[in-house]
Amino acid sequence: MATSITTTSGANHLTLEPNPTQQHQQRTSTLRNVRPFLIGGLSGMLATTCVQPLDMIKVRLQLSDQGTKHTVKPSSLTVARAILSQGRISDFYQGLTAALARQIVYGTCRLGFFITFEDALKTRAENNKTTYGFPQRAFASVCAGGLAAAIGNPTEVALIRMQSDGLRPIGQREGFRSVVDAVIRITRSEGLFALWGGCAPTVIRAIATNFGQLAFFSESKHQLRAHTNWSEQAQTLTASAIGGFCAAFFSMPFDFVKSRLQSQQNAQGSRGKYNGMFGCIVKVVREEGLLRFSRGFPAYFSRMAPHSVISLVIMDKLASIFK
Repeated sequence: MATSITTTSGANHLTLEPNPTQQHQQRTSTLRNVRPFLIGGLSGMLATTCVQPLDMIKVRLQLSDQGTKHTVKPSSLTVARAILSQGRISDFYQGLTAALARQIVYGTCRLGFFITFEDALKTRAENNKTTYGFPQRAFASVCAGGLAAAIGNPTEVALIRMQSDGLRPIGQREGFRSVVDAVIRITRSEGLFALWGGCAPTVIRAIATNFGQLAFFSESKHQLRAHTNWSEQAQTLTASAIGGFCAAFFSMPFDFVKSRLQSQQNAQGSRGKYNGMFGCIVKVVREEGLLRFSRGFPAYFSRMAPHSVISLVIMDKLASIFK
């Protein structure tokens, strides 16, 4: 580090002081590196708060009628009515602390990594005088999603457990008070590795989600800028809606498997109903039919689309403000 030297009179005493210019540069560099993660976490938390009721309905649909193939299938409306009949409107926000914790970890990492990877790939393309296109956007999105999902899996498990608790008989409900309570109790009763239950489908789902959402959002916005005269806001809204649909389309089967695996409770050393991701897929197809994976798509899309629009619009706006 460059320093300035000051000498005190009357003594040969040297004081080394940091160079103010270099200190400022270091602070700026640190802020530049941290900024994408702060933007990602904030945008994800705001979006999650808005769509939490839809996420609750989606999870309940995925976990209803397990092991049955020829029963009357519940709809989003019947699930919503059932939740209301059990308590208050606030029950739709059951598991919100876990959902926000998930965004603090997963949301912060996935959008932060994506912005960081995308900026690095753009810089590399400029230096090499090559094109930055959809393959590079896809690479940045899947890497960001996979890494973030692996890091944030414990919050996923806590969220699913809290949201599915209301489906159990009253005497068997855990009654988790918060995400911290859920994590502690799951670890005590099932072991630490239970927090990474369903990690494989979670990572695959995140890769599919981020490929659909971030890669198509970035590419759509690039194409809209090149071929339309729309305003910046219109381009961002349209691109985020496209990203939301693609995210839901690519990720729903993996989200279904993830919910099933993470909702099951296993005592330490015991095996649950589903033996891994592929075991879950085979069992569901055999017992409930192939179309079971697509049940609840309207609820899933209704949750995914606004979450994508809100989070991506906020991310884009914050990124432009704090350039």
